[in-house]
Amino acid sequence: MAKFSKEFNTLNFVIKESDQILLFAHSRPDGDTTGSVLALKEYARTLGKKADIACYDSFPEYLRSFSEEKFINPENLDLKKYNLIIGADSVERGFHKIINLVADNQITAIIDHHPDITVKADITILDAKYSSVCELIYDFFIFNKVEINRKMATFLLLGIMSDTGSFQHSNTTPKVMEIASQLMKRGAPLAKIVESTFSNKNISTLKLWGKAFEKAKINPANGMIISVLTKKDLEECGAGSEDIAQVSGILNTVPGTKFALILSERGEGIIKGSLRSEEYKGVDVSKIAAQFGGGGHKLASGFEIKGTIQETKDGWEIV
Repeated sequence: MAKFSKEFNTLNFVIKESDQILLFAHSRPDGDTTGSVLALKEYARTLGKKADIACYDSFPEYLRSFSEEKFINPENLDLKKYNLIIGADSVERGFHKIINLVADNQITAIIDHHPDITVKADITILDAKYSSVCELIYDFFIFNKVEINRKMATFLLLGIMSDTGSFQHSNTTPKVMEIASQLMKRGAPLAKIVESTFSNKNISTLKLWGKAFEKAKINPANGMIISVLTKKDLEECGAGSEDIAQVSGILNTVPGTKFALILSERGEGIIKGSLRSEEYKGVDVSKIAAQFGGGGHKLASGFEIKGTIQETKDGWEIV
């Protein structure tokens, strides 16, 4: 934590000096980016500060039981009115679009745990060794002796649970477990978080998972298990893109496989690839993602490419 003592101190000073704060969640928001901006907004509220949350996509419906917050599309904001603009998690998925529009008298900050970030800001808090941005924000709060209330604890645990796969991924360190314990002592509802984000799956989600599992194929040459989900699959199941998140993690548990890849069609002719592996399998999926212009962590990475998925007699191809 001493590594960021200067940055933690500076960011806290700027937050206290700013009347208008903009918090930025990444596109297709997950539990970590959502928990991060909600925790920071709650902290700003305790200081009597005004904070808005921007995102190019809507607030995740599956997290609605935790907050009635609404994400504001950046195109509908007057960026000039904010003293401080903070991007939290995967800042190259949306935040990068507005960073060059910021005036010289506005302060920018990024808090991230992805190793391939190239976005520059006035304050940079970046460490790939952290399980999540919410873990980083927890350290920020502790360093600055911030009183973590029940809401803040809930949002932070939500993000940590999301990025550790409910403590199943290899980034679940002893420190992560200790933080989770401290957050629960402050009122974070572990059971509710597990139920809302992992266990409580509606029929549309289960149908979509069924399609992905049915299409799954294993390549014995490299140990890859792959599946695809098209826009048609999502429409037939009545599912959304948030229902795809856990598929690659589940496929990665299949015996005899070294890594999992799920390709899913998103809007505007975009295909998202999600890669997962485990430490003992000896595969660095970030190197695979990098070949397609993506990145991430050694055991959890992703990329986006243009195209659509078409099935052929030999499998699928991207056109």
